[in-house]
Amino acid sequence: MTMEIKVLSFPADSPPLLVIAAAKLAGITIPTETSGSAPTFSFSNGSKLQGTYVLLRYIGRVGNFYGQNAYEAGEIDEWLDYTPVFSSGSEFENACTYVDKYLERRTFVVGHSLSIVDIAIWSALAGKGTGQRWDSLRKSKKYQNLVRWFNSLSAEYSDSLDEVTATYVSNRGLGKPTAAKSKEQQGVKGDVSEKGKAGSRPSFEVDLPDAEIGKVRLRFAPEPSGYLHIGHSKAALLNQYFAQRYQGQLIVRFDDTNPAKESNEFVDNLLKDIETLGIKYETVTYTSDYFPDLMEMAENLIRQGKAYVDDTPREQMQKERMDGIESKCRNNSIEENMKLWKEMIAGSERGLECCLRGKLDMQDPNKSLRDPVYYRCNPIPHHRIGSKYKVYPTYDFACPFVDAKEGITHALRSSEYHDRNAQYYRIQEDLGVRKVHIYEFSRLNMVYTLLSKRKLLWFVQNGKVDGWDDPRFPTVQGIVRRGLLVEALIQFILEQGASKNLNLMEWDKLWTINKKIIDPVCPRHTAVIEDRRVLLTLTDGPDKPFVRIIPRHKKYEGAGEKATTYTKRIWIDHADAQLISANEEITLMDWGNAIVKEISRDQDGNVTQLSGFLHLEGSVKTTKLKLTWLPETNELVNLTLVGFDYLITKKKLEEGEDFLDVLNPCTRFETAAIGDSNMRNLKRGEILQLERKGYFRCDVPFTRSSKPVVLFAIPDGRQQAVFK
Repeated sequence: MTMEIKVLSFPADSPPLLVIAAAKLAGITIPTETSGSAPTFSFSNGSKLQGTYVLLRYIGRVGNFYGQNAYEAGEIDEWLDYTPVFSSGSEFENACTYVDKYLERRTFVVGHSLSIVDIAIWSALAGKGTGQRWDSLRKSKKYQNLVRWFNSLSAEYSDSLDEVTATYVSNRGLGKPTAAKSKEQQGVKGDVSEKGKAGSRPSFEVDLPDAEIGKVRLRFAPEPSGYLHIGHSKAALLNQYFAQRYQGQLIVRFDDTNPAKESNEFVDNLLKDIETLGIKYETVTYTSDYFPDLMEMAENLIRQGKAYVDDTPREQMQKERMDGIESKCRNNSIEENMKLWKEMIAGSERGLECCLRGKLDMQDPNKSLRDPVYYRCNPIPHHRIGSKYKVYPTYDFACPFVDAKEGITHALRSSEYHDRNAQYYRIQEDLGVRKVHIYEFSRLNMVYTLLSKRKLLWFVQNGKVDGWDDPRFPTVQGIVRRGLLVEALIQFILEQGASKNLNLMEWDKLWTINKKIIDPVCPRHTAVIEDRRVLLTLTDGPDKPFVRIIPRHKKYEGAGEKATTYTKRIWIDHADAQLISANEEITLMDWGNAIVKEISRDQDGNVTQLSGFLHLEGSVKTTKLKLTWLPETNELVNLTLVGFDYLITKKKLEEGEDFLDVLNPCTRFETAAIGDSNMRNLKRGEILQLERKGYFRCDVPFTRSSKPVVLFAIPDGRQQAVFK
């Protein structure tokens, strides 16, 4: 039975901000009152808990803020022992220095999601005793990683954190609620197990059936017939999560039972993608390792009368299965079946007409139990073992056997396999092997996205994309090439949790997470669209160009510096020039104000030239237009800005709908531009922001002036035009 927190009591002059903030973020409503004792939870059954960090740990456990496994929980405990140092005045800046360095490449203090450590450190910085000191330090450049982290949390959870600080940190009285009381302060009680808003954090509250700590063994079993895509990523990360949670093992097994689709290229790239996701596994195995065992098991089933060889044509067989009609071969003698089985093994002309079927129940309402196919002939050489075999097991037959053989305790399968679970268990029963628990989770589906490897292969084979790593593809390599950080992908998938609900997810949410990670640290550069770019002549501009060294990111020193050249004549975008009126004062970013006096236009009304003069003493606050610009020099870099659209025009394909009917005719857009000279130093894979144009990833870096630098536009989660 769940206990209800009746009240949180604490001294009026020292409210436990970290406990109150954690409860708020967890969606747990707790009435508060002031008292003379240490912070205390009083429960509805008369029990009590006392002490700030005791209460914080309690909220962490019931609110799922205590890490994703035992190791992360240990890290959290270690950090919570350290956190009180922030309240020691003399050590405050040393603590800031330590955490700033630690956060250099992290979004959260522990793992990939919010924990009570983040809440504790945030509260220590925002609290009454340190808030003003921290505010002054935030304005300096001393702790850029810590500031980025603090600002990110403040923005992400602003609704909750703003309310907490307004009530308990404002000058209107510490620990004394403000006039506009929230429901918590009005005494509305809440169940401690109540969860916050969906999607606000990982939701892996479920348990594996009959799982024992230290005895869980899982497998991630991709078929090597394509590259890893975002849907597989969910399965891989879910397996890793449960393996870590139960201190068990995870293996990678390649389900290589169809030589017509598989290749070593896919094996190599799947392993690369698994490493990219940070999946830790014990070993790599292959279903083909068990082909001799599977052949033996199939033969045993024939001899026991539990399998038979069928030469019914495939389409007729499918119709008979749908209608519950038994095959004419179902009652063949064991001798006849063994004879035809040997023809199959030899790959003879007669054998190629046959398949091996399990003899289950042709009248079962669950059609997966209507004598499924166990083996098919396939004369194509296997990518690992060559031409040794002419027959190959189906996935449905091989998987339950190999799972049992490898000691898998729990097989994680997406819910699309639900109807085949009964078949899985029946095959294990007929083979006489140990039963493996199945745990279902929902497949991750994305709008306007095809996840079928067969359909993705069509795009590759028909030259509609550049390859499996094309930035329009939902493969791990494709979305990373487009500019998605793996950290964002992991965070997005973990937020989906282990839910069995079918989800059709928007890409915007994933790209929004990505933006929050890249924006605080990626360098800024300037580009002007080539088409109809306009020259602005500043009559009092520098007769001799001069250079200033300025930061590549004004708030993040780690982004480095860039050289900006100031000249009498500068380029601006045509779209910007069209907005300028005669005698208007504008702001030239990273320079100052200027007043445009003359505007030349062609017969169609397009601006062709501008002239004006600098007005550097002017206030940037009074100007309507803040424009990016580039100097007229021969050091500028030619750019190709590439934007992408979805491969199909429909959010979700209906059952039986052909994807070829909804192909998007134009999915790649190129725009010529010029960029600042510093972009000669961009490396492939580097992420940057072109000011006022968006985020980009460098796909082809600078090699020579005649070959443009290619930048792929990175979506930022908003529907908008990519280039101006």
